[in-house]
Amino acid sequence: MNVLRKILFPFAILYGFITSIRNYFFDKGILKSTSFDIPVIAVGNLSVGGTGKTPQIEYLIRLLSDKYKIATLSRGYKRKSEGFVLASAESNAEILGDEPFQFYQKFPGIQVAVDANRTNGIIQLLSQNEKPQIILLDDAYQHRKVKAGFYILLSSYDDLYADDFMLPTGNLRESRSGANRAKIVIVTKCPKNLSDKEQEEIRLKLKLTCSQQIYFTFIDYDDFIYGENQKIAVNEIKSETKLLLAGIAKPTPFFDYLKNENDECLTFPDHHNFSETDLYSIQNKAENKKIITTEKDYVRLKDSKLVSQLYYLPIKSTFIKHQQNFDATILDYVKENLDS
Repeated sequence: MNVLRKILFPFAILYGFITSIRNYFFDKGILKSTSFDIPVIAVGNLSVGGTGKTPQIEYLIRLLSDKYKIATLSRGYKRKSEGFVLASAESNAEILGDEPFQFYQKFPGIQVAVDANRTNGIIQLLSQNEKPQIILLDDAYQHRKVKAGFYILLSSYDDLYADDFMLPTGNLRESRSGANRAKIVIVTKCPKNLSDKEQEEIRLKLKLTCSQQIYFTFIDYDDFIYGENQKIAVNEIKSETKLLLAGIAKPTPFFDYLKNENDECLTFPDHHNFSETDLYSIQNKAENKKIITTEKDYVRLKDSKLVSQLYYLPIKSTFIKHQQNFDATILDYVKENLDS
């Protein structure tokens, strides 16, 4: 924790007090939450960014989309459009935001929508001729004007909410007690070999209730990188000199997985909108080498001048153990609330 954040500690206390009062008002019904008659699953976190929401949403899409009509609803961070937008063939990352556009491109059989007002977004989705049976709310844990039927809380292994502080001293958007709303807590970005003993230590540290389930996942990388017209095995590309590019919250694991001693790594802010100056600089640094980026960055760069050199590495969230229990919990919730 840097000196400035320590100095701002009184503001963290004030911010925590304000968010606690807000949550109390929602819990007591003083502030209104809207419920819906279909399964609504919210995925989010207590902290700011970098917990792996996108691969977890994609996991749920894969789990559910073969059996049900799915829609995702996101805020559409840094998009240039306003209000409710339902993804279509004319959509791009500027209209939807990078993560929703990634969902739209990877899963053509689902509906992808964005709206900062999640209540309105759900109402609009349910007014479509082909209305969804299930809505996945992306990064909506603090959006309490909608009362989701099922909350999944993510916390990164190297930055557990139990060890964090409220903004601006720490990275928490609300107090740790907000975790009580979650039916499932997933500790993400774990080492693949995380022991049962350490899993139990984390469970005790998070002080979950007896009704809450906890799972541990790690980031699993694809065996290939993908470009406009080809794919290349990762084990072939690792030894090749290349430019690695990332505009995500925590890029170090991505760089570490791919880089060798001759590679150059370029880091941009999360959700960065690449300017012509950025593209020119990247192209100059890359020269004729391949540029490998994250999937989220690729959707913003694939129509740029870099496309002939540009590749991306997909990731997915993989459970260390008890995946079948997680799947069964989600499927049971959906079945019960569709049949009711």
